[in-house]
Amino acid sequence: MKTRITEKLGIRHPIVQGGMQWVGTADLASAVSNAGGLGLLTALIYPDPEALGHEIDRLFSLTDQPVGVNLTLLPTLKPVPYMDYARMIVEKGVKIVETAGRSPEEFLPLFKEAGITVIHKCTSVRHALKAQKIGCDIVSVDGFECAGHPGEDDIPGLILLPLAADSLDIPILASGGFADGRGLAAALALGADGINMGTRFVATKEAPVHANIKKALVDADERQTALIFRTLHNTARIYKNTLADEIVALEKRGGVTIDELAPLVAGKRGEQALKDGDVNGGVWGASPVAGLIRDVPSVEALIRRIVEDAERIIRERLASFLS
Repeated sequence: MKTRITEKLGIRHPIVQGGMQWVGTADLASAVSNAGGLGLLTALIYPDPEALGHEIDRLFSLTDQPVGVNLTLLPTLKPVPYMDYARMIVEKGVKIVETAGRSPEEFLPLFKEAGITVIHKCTSVRHALKAQKIGCDIVSVDGFECAGHPGEDDIPGLILLPLAADSLDIPILASGGFADGRGLAAALALGADGINMGTRFVATKEAPVHANIKKALVDADERQTALIFRTLHNTARIYKNTLADEIVALEKRGGVTIDELAPLVAGKRGEQALKDGDVNGGVWGASPVAGLIRDVPSVEALIRRIVEDAERIIRERLASFLS
């Protein structure tokens, strides 16, 4: 399967692993890249740029295939030295970077000088157009179905992707709600050049999370997510556990502040929950695509299955409708 994404990134299959908090380590990223997709390290799960540098070294020791680093630019309770992380990415010779959150414009001169391909994650067509204008090479278009931060427009991928395809000249990754070959075929039909998957990769053998978390995704249906921070206009989609219910109830009460929510949504609490397998112990991201997750395969088996199913759908099912 050849698309603008496979050609631009030098990968065999048009599948990119999302940059996920506490999940995007060298173990998962290398497995995705070795299976023919693009694996991404998540920069900010490492406490400082030096720690990220060590993990990049480890990633390069585990694969000789194209890999990248996700650098998410979001409001935080503690200031983050984003530029120092960016310089470490360049210093280590990474050639693909995915940015998300606010505009990456201030980092583009550094990345472009180093010959880095920049993917920017957007939740609206207007933001995707801005990313194209400032020089991003690829946009990852996130529908409302995505885990993490879906923006504030609540537009699903079925609408957002063809709108983006009509408006953009650069390649498009479809993100949010993808888990199988049907999703990949649909994304291509809607005008995307590949898919970005997060939640589905959590339920794989190589994902660095406890088996209880993977089982929770297998057991979940499509209703097992919650939207938090809606009242703060910084919406996040997470797995619907008892903690998520508590946060939603506080927001419905009205007048809640980020300082009140901070102890409940603390990143370290979420990290510990993923490591210990306490499904209700912290906040962790998941999308409604959990309803499509029914097993915990290896990354290689998952990617092979997705690509083979997508090819069969395109060649056989869709072609059968033409007289």
